[in-house]
Amino acid sequence: MPSKKTANALELQKAWSVDNIQKKVYKTMKLSEPFYNAFGLLPTTGLWFIWGASGSGKSSFMYKLIKELANFEKIGVNDLEEGADQSVQDAFKRFNIAKIKRRLIWCCETMKEMDERMSKPKSPNVWVINSFQYTGMSFEAFLAFKRKHHKKLIIVISQADGKQPEGRTARKVKSDAALKIWVEGYVAFSKGRYIGNNGGTYTVWLEGSELYHGTATQAPQRNAILNNERKEVRVDFQDR
Repeated sequence: MPSKKTANALELQKAWSVDNIQKKVYKTMKLSEPFYNAFGLLPTTGLWFIWGASGSGKSSFMYKLIKELANFEKIGVNDLEEGADQSVQDAFKRFNIAKIKRRLIWCCETMKEMDERMSKPKSPNVWVINSFQYTGMSFEAFLAFKRKHHKKLIIVISQADGKQPEGRTARKVKSDAALKIWVEGYVAFSKGRYIGNNGGTYTVWLEGSELYHGTATQAPQRNAILNNERKEVRVDFQDR
């Protein structure tokens, strides 16, 4: 008589019921008003993907997002593209990154080294990779990396080819992300599952966005954006 269990039998995980899913409690973040209006409540774990062309405001958005998230979690950044170049130093000054220096670590290391650093006890819960094209990872390798660190929030920055991420693998990673953000003309547009009450747009730099898109922002909203810019950016640094 055949055994109920065979040596080759797969051990299946328990499937979820409708009640299981409906009763599950998710941890989310409510960011400050400009981010919340654009993206709504955001998950504290998983994958976010941000892409844009050179000069689009993508890097400025990255720094603003890092500074915002530091209000909630310690941040780790693996800057494979710029490392600790003078451009990074200038950005630190422009966005007053010194304000969050106790909640930020900055490195430029291989993905194997990053994996080891992320695995250490008390490592940051939020990690930024800039940019994906420098990782040298296949899609399968990145998925394994993401699954290993499923309790972390991983934010991938990507270069662009036209309006899409540069490279087939980067496009696959984008498809896997919960929050997808396209940056163009100093505006960040939500292209994923998280869209706030303003339709999913975050203005990175008001004057630059109006010049690029040929639009004029209404006075109340314009004043709110300008006030936010003054809080975030040192006015003596104009290079975006």
